[in-house]
Amino acid sequence: MDEKEMQLIRQLREENPRFRKLYEEHVLLEKELARLNGKRFLTPEEEFERKNIQKLKLAGKDEMESIRKNYRQ
Repeated sequence: MDEKEMQLIRQLREENPRFRKLYEEHVLLEKELARLNGKRFLTPEEEFERKNIQKLKLAGKDEMESIRKNYRQ
């Protein structure tokens, strides 16, 4: 990601409460996903949780991208 894009993200985090919430959730989900991915074996419950986290991350990322596109216009 280039500097201009990073600056836009910082600006949106400061100015847009919904973007800030989505960004913070994304960071937390990323940490949880990294924890699960670091395990050698996953229980069926952990595998279900991992897939759910991936879906939540993708939905949040899509919404953040939509906010960024609307902001640029």
